[in-house]
Amino acid sequence: MVKLSEIRDQSEDQLEFRLTEIDREYFDLVNELKISHKLEKPHFLKSLKKEKAQILTILTERKRQSKS
Repeated sequence: MVKLSEIRDQSEDQLEFRLTEIDREYFDLVNELKISHKLEKPHFLKSLKKEKAQILTILTERKRQSKS
């Protein structure tokens, strides 16, 4: 799990790239869950969703600041 301060230090391009990685990882995990009906680390789904939400929040904050 990445700390919020580490996420804030990254550029917007890095954050956008990480969002695509998170989406890909989440998609793979959900497919694995549907196929095998179990995951080795089920808590990883929740942590991916949380990290995605944090990144989206930071990107939204930055866009609002740039408009002001």
